[in-house]
Amino acid sequence: MSKEEGASSVGLSETEAQLRLQQDGYNELPRPERRTPLRIVLEVLREPMLALLLCGGLVYLLLGDLREAMLLLAFGAISVVITIVQETRTERVLEALRELTSPRALVVRDGERRRIAGRDVVRGDLLVLAEGDRIPADAVLVSAHDLAVDESLLTGESVPVRKQAIETPVAEASLTEKAALADHRPGGDDLPFVYSGSLVVRGEGLAEVDATGPRSEIGKIGLSLHGLQQEPPRLQQQTARLVRLCFLGGAAISLAAVLLYGTLRGDWLQAMLGGIAIGMSMLPEEFAVVLTVFMAMGAWRISKARVLTRRAAAIEVLGSATVLCTDKTGTLTQNRMSVAELRLGDGTSMRLVSSQAVPVGAEFFELARCSALASSPEPFDPMEKALHVFAQASLPEDDEIPGAWTLIRTYGLRPELLAMTQVWQSSQGVFASAKGAPEAIARLCKLDGADQDAMRDAVAAMAKDGLRVLGVAAAAYDGEALPSSQEGFPFRFLGLVGLADPLRPHVPEAVAECRSAGIRVVMITGDYPATAMAIAGQAGLDVNEVATGEQIKLADESGLEALVRNVNVFARVLPEQKLRIVQAMKRNGEIVAMTGDGVNDAPSLKAAHIGIAMGGRGTDVAREASSIVLLDDDFGSIVASIRLGRRIYDNLRKAMAFIFAVHVPIAGLALLPLVFGLPVILGPVHIAFLELIIDPVCSLVFEAEREERDVMSRPPRRADAVLFSWALVGWSVLQGGIAFVLIAAIFVVALRSGIPPDEARTLAFIALVVCIVALVLANRSFSASFVSAFFRPNPALLWIFLSIASILAAALFWPPASSLFRFGPLHLDDLMVTLGAGLLVLTALELLKPLWGRRLRF
Repeated sequence: MSKEEGASSVGLSETEAQLRLQQDGYNELPRPERRTPLRIVLEVLREPMLALLLCGGLVYLLLGDLREAMLLLAFGAISVVITIVQETRTERVLEALRELTSPRALVVRDGERRRIAGRDVVRGDLLVLAEGDRIPADAVLVSAHDLAVDESLLTGESVPVRKQAIETPVAEASLTEKAALADHRPGGDDLPFVYSGSLVVRGEGLAEVDATGPRSEIGKIGLSLHGLQQEPPRLQQQTARLVRLCFLGGAAISLAAVLLYGTLRGDWLQAMLGGIAIGMSMLPEEFAVVLTVFMAMGAWRISKARVLTRRAAAIEVLGSATVLCTDKTGTLTQNRMSVAELRLGDGTSMRLVSSQAVPVGAEFFELARCSALASSPEPFDPMEKALHVFAQASLPEDDEIPGAWTLIRTYGLRPELLAMTQVWQSSQGVFASAKGAPEAIARLCKLDGADQDAMRDAVAAMAKDGLRVLGVAAAAYDGEALPSSQEGFPFRFLGLVGLADPLRPHVPEAVAECRSAGIRVVMITGDYPATAMAIAGQAGLDVNEVATGEQIKLADESGLEALVRNVNVFARVLPEQKLRIVQAMKRNGEIVAMTGDGVNDAPSLKAAHIGIAMGGRGTDVAREASSIVLLDDDFGSIVASIRLGRRIYDNLRKAMAFIFAVHVPIAGLALLPLVFGLPVILGPVHIAFLELIIDPVCSLVFEAEREERDVMSRPPRRADAVLFSWALVGWSVLQGGIAFVLIAAIFVVALRSGIPPDEARTLAFIALVVCIVALVLANRSFSASFVSAFFRPNPALLWIFLSIASILAAALFWPPASSLFRFGPLHLDDLMVTLGAGLLVLTALELLKPLWGRRLRF
């Protein structure tokens, strides 16, 4: 398009543009309300687990136990701070990414070209499009010259599509033509429509805006997200139910103990104190501590791998994923074209195994050189960029493309001849180089029937491997004037160049690790079936067949559920069809993780159990719809996130088993004196001290535990698996029961031996603390023995044990603390008894673990 042609179009007046801006609003998607730090605080405080944690602290405050109340509230405050800092940081990064992707637009208004903000573009504006421009709104082309647009963010196709101007202006079109124009979608060559968010990679044009903001294709996808609800975190629901049951059970037992002791013995004050002690021993506030701290610490750990967690609970859910649905372009592949194969006219071929350009044989020099000469000297088109990079790397230094040559004319692509020619002037004369669709190059070279058949066979073989195939030709020209069309040059056929969007380097390893972990990887792309099959094969996906968007369109709900059960590659899929695929998988009982970077991925990202967006190349819409954002766009980071999610869930179950187990002897020792009329063993101060041990142990020690050896070699847990299974409950009760029986026996025997109650209480309490340490060591791993777990370093464990020993020593030997705890003096043989009790518990559990451990697996 010439400047004169552009200037002849006056465009809107500034007054009309402002009027339409008031009518239609700004050209931007309705943004979700920004998550300010205050809003994040309110969201965190509404979390049921944290609310329970704070309520537990208030209960202790009402009971008069200030120390335990402050401890509990401090844990809540720390968890709030960790979560707020992490999520605020995430929102700041997303805001920065959003600002980077805000385009500007060149429009014609009042007959003049003006550069304005993309959000100020209105319906009816004339957009001036050139190479490298990000299109700010949906528009109809009124003129176009050799225009090609990258629509991969909307369609998933890695190859740019050709555009041509509309033949009949919309205002002059018939009703039938207007209906056909209204029913258009991104993708496909030689259409007159361009779409917001796509990128001009070649040529120039003038387009009239027909849709802005939420009315554009990108806007419709954004608006569709409002009707989708994100999956609620199942883990929080399960934990809330468990805590509720434990709380009601503990309250009932406490009330029964108070009534029993008061009625039988008449000492209601002692009964109330004992009841409070039992209630405190059974109030499961550690569950809330553990869940909140585990999720916050998990988000912090995963951020070190350049993965942002927008919703902390998503990390744990990711560990249970059974299906990982991934886009192709920009996710599995690098979204940049590279030369993959060369074929000469005589059948000689060369396949490049690496996406990095390498030197080639001398017989391929002319083909490499002319493919670059047939491209723009400063290309935006990804294929032309790949041809330049390949030529520079492949040709020897003394045979590089001459910089002294001058480009004197370009013959662009035409719908009737899909080839372009660049004409160069040098000291040796005029030289023409052409590239384009193989059939167009065959026509320019006037190939005979046999040569054309051979070329078609070669093209079919290359296309089967998913390659984009270009023909290349060259001609020397000695005429006085250049011909009016490309057909006027005496071209000779040089060969074929196959280009591909190369796979990311670590994708095959990541896919193999997913397979060993029992996770099915499914590719869903808008690209063509042959390309999808080729990439799937390179990535190592299990490819039985390819299902197309047309099959999905025709399938009913039950048919689609059967289809997604067996097919791992979906091609030519539209955004709404991606959403149907994800929903069908969910109905099949799958836990679905969906990755993507384009606008076309956003609805399925939000509908999936876990949405994973690409932060580098990804769009705002995709990032807003996701739970997790990969800053480095590395598919391998997803596997690292899955590994961490499984580790978190494993460690969470270990912590829960420990919490349940440790409350059995505590509750038993609080209840024992009330039932049998023995001296009180545990009062509120003792239980508060034990909570000082239990809370840090279960939230810090177990959270820091390393992953199990088989963490990525076992299948995902079942979708209906509960956090606290009956096998885990039985294992916890068994552990706690063994410890309780041993400690109760020590206490009773000590009293029967004539030891004073204070010394017997001290002996039982020390034995309880040692048994708690034994329970920690036994629960570090469900599969490995204590000995092997001992050699897995856990710095938090060492520091916690040293702290416990120091505090316990102070309580025993510092008189003010001894009187507070009502401890009596202990002798060396007494301490040996307590240590022996802990060793006996540990030995018994280690002997039972191989018998019970298999039931504790998923």
